[in-house]
Amino acid sequence: MSDQPNPFAQGEPTPGPKEQAPFSARVPEKVRGVYCTAQVIHDSPKEFIIDFMQGLSRPFQVVARVVITPATMAEFIAAYDKNVENYTKSFGAPPAPPKPPDERRPSIEEIYEHYKLADDMHSGVYANTVLMGHSPTEFFFDFITGFYPTPAVSARVIIPAPQGPRFLTTLKGSLQQFQHRYMKPPPGAGDAPPPPSNP
Repeated sequence: MSDQPNPFAQGEPTPGPKEQAPFSARVPEKVRGVYCTAQVIHDSPKEFIIDFMQGLSRPFQVVARVVITPATMAEFIAAYDKNVENYTKSFGAPPAPPKPPDERRPSIEEIYEHYKLADDMHSGVYANTVLMGHSPTEFFFDFITGFYPTPAVSARVIIPAPQGPRFLTTLKGSLQQFQHRYMKPPPGAGDAPPPPSNP
């Protein structure tokens, strides 16, 4: 998808010019690329859920729901950060999207009150790998389920270039909130160990 090295090909970002093994994934016939104009991220102790939304027609729709683990989220952010950096080197900084007239952020209930979620999308699709790339006008992501025997694309999402940096900022903020909320040290972990007892 892009001439940039894919850090997910071997499961984690790899610095420097180290060669990476080729990576491919089957694209099932039912998987079509969806264009997205907004994203909402939820978390729980074990996973993140990313809802990709489209507000181009009525009713508004959730066009893809992807479920990823915290480890995959961290890898996704590192690779996407590099992708945005490469975009900026090639084309300059993406233009900022226009600000909506209403500065008040809607609640999660208000968002889902106005967006339609298809019945077959409630459970989402699981992904443990992400391939990504960009063009002058958009960023695109293939979310891949890497199960035996053949990895397969479970969702293909396209977002406009002006949304690229904002989506990256949202991802980073979501991971930070997750770490603060769920990765607190166990009680007493910061206490000094008891002195050794003499027999």
